[in-house]
Amino acid sequence: MLTLGFDTSNYTTSVAAFDGVGGKNCSRLLDVKPGELGLRQSDALFAHVKRLPELVDALCTAVEIKNVTAVGVSTRPRAVEGSYMPCFLAGWSQASCLARLLDVPLYEFSHQQGHIAASLWSAGRLELMRAPHLAWHLSGGTTELLLVSPDGKNVRADKLGGTSDISAGQLIDRTGKLLGLPFPAGKAVDALSCESPCKERYRVKLNGLDFSFSGIQNKTEKFFSETKNAADTAKFVMNCIVNCIADATRAALAQYPGLPVVFSGGVASNSSLRAAFEEECGKRNIAFYHPSPIFCTDNAAMIGVAGYYEYIKGVRSGYDLNAVPNLKLGER
Repeated sequence: MLTLGFDTSNYTTSVAAFDGVGGKNCSRLLDVKPGELGLRQSDALFAHVKRLPELVDALCTAVEIKNVTAVGVSTRPRAVEGSYMPCFLAGWSQASCLARLLDVPLYEFSHQQGHIAASLWSAGRLELMRAPHLAWHLSGGTTELLLVSPDGKNVRADKLGGTSDISAGQLIDRTGKLLGLPFPAGKAVDALSCESPCKERYRVKLNGLDFSFSGIQNKTEKFFSETKNAADTAKFVMNCIVNCIADATRAALAQYPGLPVVFSGGVASNSSLRAAFEEECGKRNIAFYHPSPIFCTDNAAMIGVAGYYEYIKGVRSGYDLNAVPNLKLGER
């Protein structure tokens, strides 16, 4: 049994196959000009359309297409009203055509839902799909603290808190630009921060479980202008991010004591963030899980995982799905 996954998020074109144990992921970052912080949606959509044929061809040479039993695709960023990005239409178009030609079920997911499923599978904790837990979705476009709970055949993810302005990934990328690093800057900022012993940070006040990262950006720019030290600046911004997310997690655990904490999304691969939470949750005897790096970044493997488990649960979908923004998790 083999499930294909398609994900055409903002900066990565990805197709994958998953068989319940492992699989193959073929992906490429979209080209972003040096010094820029991203692409317009129209440019991203066009780039995905151009990239998909070569990636599908590469995948087809690596797996037996005749063994495909289902196709999964991400069609929107999050399962909330108004969540929409045109770039997801590229993946949906290819996935729906392929599912129809192969005469197999097509499953649609939010990008966020895929990240949650992939994190739990990678951590060996799929049983949490049937139990409440706290999940952080930390990426280039999202920094949200979620209460994840079972909801019929799927999961429900309710936002408890998170950033009110820029995301952790955006803050890291803007810091990378400040330091002259290539986009996306996550890996480079992580590596650079590990070179510094800097312990300075700027503490952000919580508003309930919400917070703002724009103040950290201003403090980071000031810090670099005064120190001229790239490694210390990278460490400073990571200290601020880690401290803020840790504060919000402690506040959430006061409301939902004992729940496991799960990381998902590209920023979840950051070494400083992982180390801090392993220590913090260890002290509090709270279970903490994070995915392997391949399941942190945007990839279609996470959609393949989600589709695989939908199929074995007996869920069947038609081919009339579309990239609509306002479906709730579990709705068809």
